[in-house]
Amino acid sequence: MGIRTRRTVIASSTALLLCLGVVGTAYADQAVSPSPSSGAGEARGTESDTSEDTVVNTAPPREPEEELTEVPAETVDDEPTYTGKPTPGDHPNGPDCGAPQSVYRAKTRNGEYHRGVGPTNANHNGTSRTARSTFTSEVTGEVGVAVQGELETSVNRMLAAIKAKFNVTVTAKLTAKLGNSIAVDTPPHRTTHAKYGVYRLKHTGVSYVIHSNCTTTPEKKVVSYSPYRVGWNLWES
Repeated sequence: MGIRTRRTVIASSTALLLCLGVVGTAYADQAVSPSPSSGAGEARGTESDTSEDTVVNTAPPREPEEELTEVPAETVDDEPTYTGKPTPGDHPNGPDCGAPQSVYRAKTRNGEYHRGVGPTNANHNGTSRTARSTFTSEVTGEVGVAVQGELETSVNRMLAAIKAKFNVTVTAKLTAKLGNSIAVDTPPHRTTHAKYGVYRLKHTGVSYVIHSNCTTTPEKKVVSYSPYRVGWNLWES
């Protein structure tokens, strides 16, 4: 990670080890502005152009509370094999629901969480004026769906149910790419931290199987984190 300093400005970077596709170079560049500015900054690049990315938080991104299983992208269409049997009640004149059906029903939306790709960069402004800090992503990495619980249907069916319930676009995977840059103001004697990656939306729902005789298996709670958008997460210390 290249570092350029003007006056008494210091830049640092802490590596975050992930499974990444392409490794490149990142830098945090800071220049002292002529006068203090209260602007939120600007985003530059092909993927991170929303004003949401330039919101500077007061703490690092929150981590999921659950123990999650990351779902490989090549398995999102796979339907689990169910070997259970219907509950009693199957008789010649009983109800007929056809072939067994695996179901996911979305229930709640619980905010967004940022999954970083590559190192967390930091830039300290040691001057008495507001300074401009620029960060550039140094790797390309892919982020997919993560779940906790027994999902009785495919991940893609779950995503479709989430889209229908909450009118939001979530996907099986998103790629944060090498070379995306963002520039923000760093106040005097403060440090701006920047992490590039993918925001995932957290949802809870239930999953179960409907048998041919219309009886169902017990509902199982499923927590999911699904890719929503690519972007930066910024915070100051």
